[in-house]
Amino acid sequence: MGDEVILLNFWLSPYGIRVRIALEEKGIKYEIREEDLRNKSPLLLQMNPVHKKIPVLIHNGKPICESLIAVEYIDEVWKDQSPLLPSNPYQRAQARFWANYVDTELYKHALRFWTTEGEEREGARQEFLECLKSLEEQLGDEPYFGGNNFGFVDVALVPLFCYFYTFSLYGNFISEAQYPKIISWAKRCTQKESVSKSFPPEQMVKEYASKKRHKG
Repeated sequence: MGDEVILLNFWLSPYGIRVRIALEEKGIKYEIREEDLRNKSPLLLQMNPVHKKIPVLIHNGKPICESLIAVEYIDEVWKDQSPLLPSNPYQRAQARFWANYVDTELYKHALRFWTTEGEEREGARQEFLECLKSLEEQLGDEPYFGGNNFGFVDVALVPLFCYFYTFSLYGNFISEAQYPKIISWAKRCTQKESVSKSFPPEQMVKEYASKKRHKG
């Protein structure tokens, strides 16, 4: 009777964390299979032959690739529990727009910050904070991007945000004085079990980041 749900993932991936949060929000039983990204499993190559990347959600043997598509799929299939996208078509389109903004803008600058040094790194930081300002304006005085309900944009943003704020890997990267609304939003999100349960332990993240720094 039950659905077989498998998530091919790498524990540090903010994209994979999104899918985990969505599964946890819906109360779905699932199995995580950790991938070694230097030695990808035959199952990953079979399930995502185009991009050969994680995360891949496998539902009853069928793969769903790309994290936001997987989150939306989860929301559609298990629609009776904790809806992530609003029922109103305009609001749904807006949620997709801002989730895409997180994906194409915020993640891009975060990756540049993570992989560069010096002036380029500082430029990436400034771009990241500019994007954050736009998101804070969009959030306004609502508790979540989904209004009173934790939703699609929250799921898209919170994994990346937590690396830069909650885990404070980069010191005072985001000023609480400058971004009070989005900081209180982050605190609200991380108090949710679906979010806190989906994150790797802070110490593991810091150790990984430290090793990566030293290698670089």
